[in-house]
Amino acid sequence: MNKFATLRTNVPVLQVKQGAREVIIKVVSSMCDNVHFFHFKKNAEGDFKLSTYNSHNIRMAFSNYQTKVTRQDLEWDADDENWSAVVNGINSGVQAVESARSR
Repeated sequence: MNKFATLRTNVPVLQVKQGAREVIIKVVSSMCDNVHFFHFKKNAEGDFKLSTYNSHNIRMAFSNYQTKVTRQDLEWDADDENWSAVVNGINSGVQAVESARSR
């Protein structure tokens, strides 16, 4: 079983700091187990903004991930610190969440 399939059957529980100002979620692609990152960072207004990039630090279009939710849905769930909804939203596409780092 590849890493993507393993993560889809055993969805990890993310440990995110309460009141974090930055969260980076590592995801694994369904194709060849490529690694990508969903980077949530608070702006001057205190709202999370999402950037997506690959393991070579090249920005990627959000549409590449084919999620059933919008970028705004993920940002708003992050604003509410509803990280399980963020994980479910990301996992609705062609990625599987592996881990998260926060500060």
